[in-house]
Amino acid sequence: MSHEKLSYADAGVNIDLGNELAQKYLSLMHRTFDQNVPRHDNGFGGLYSLRDWLPASADSSAASDEPILVSGTDGVGTKLKIAFALGKHDTVGIDLVAMSVNDVLVQGARPLFFLDYIGSGKCDKATMLALVEGVSTGCLQAGCALLGGETAEMPGFYPAGEYDLAGFAVGIVARKNLIDGKKIRVGDKIIGLASSGLHSNGYSLARKALLEVGGLRLDEKIPELGGTLGEELLTPTRIYVKNGLALLAKFGDAIRGLVHITGGGLLENTPRVLPPACGARFTPGAWKVPPIFNLIQKCGNIEALEMYRVFNMGVGMLLIVAPDRAAEILAAANELGETAQCIGEIVAGAGVELN
Repeated sequence: MSHEKLSYADAGVNIDLGNELAQKYLSLMHRTFDQNVPRHDNGFGGLYSLRDWLPASADSSAASDEPILVSGTDGVGTKLKIAFALGKHDTVGIDLVAMSVNDVLVQGARPLFFLDYIGSGKCDKATMLALVEGVSTGCLQAGCALLGGETAEMPGFYPAGEYDLAGFAVGIVARKNLIDGKKIRVGDKIIGLASSGLHSNGYSLARKALLEVGGLRLDEKIPELGGTLGEELLTPTRIYVKNGLALLAKFGDAIRGLVHITGGGLLENTPRVLPPACGARFTPGAWKVPPIFNLIQKCGNIEALEMYRVFNMGVGMLLIVAPDRAAEILAAANELGETAQCIGEIVAGAGVELN
């Protein structure tokens, strides 16, 4: 195993630069906004009000019912390299849908429809059908319609046998049900919903640690994983939409914030929904970290803080809830089939603590 400590930067991904660019993009975005764009800062989904399309006779007192579109877009990242290596293409479409619809859910919205984009050097019929089958399956899991997409054949642009995926989801929520994190208070509890594994983030570091440094093979059976490494790495991202909407419908304002744990892990995603003077304290050990994360850390000799900054560490979605309803919400989430645990709380201050 490696004695040199690996980081995401060593795998070619500069998180800090990505964060810096995201801040610079904001000014370019803001200059395009019109009066229908509600201002929000969490960056999980884009918002657009439909108030200008409501009938002129609509009761002005019903402003709280104003429909707001919530949109999200994403890809699958270098997880695709695993699909290429194994020649298995029927699951990454689920990942594609999950990355966008889970972001839409964070605002309390129900995904309505999804569009995909597939770019390749040469269109292979079996591969394309497998990819769209996965996208269709993901849409069924999220309860949204697959309206169409684009398949682009670009000879000489992609290496033979490779492709790229991008997706776009649109959802809707009434303004009164919009979740923006402003109701979060010190003392609120944080409930974590278990991930199905790595989901679709951190694969550049995972591949470097496991395959390059650790010397493992994708077809190698790993006892602690209960199967081959390749099977583990292609486990689709969990889609939280149906259960998340059910919890929101039942508990309403008691769920004060949602966080989709993607690139940036718990450390960088959580602060995106927190109001000023609120921080988050997590208790490592309050949830089970799946073996794949321990294997990555061991193979790459990766520092614990870097692991929490890159990977979801077994938690794919957070619910920030009123403390007096936490036990009830926790029980309901588990009854719906989620693996849910109370893993932290909101504290005075800023940022994220792990202790």
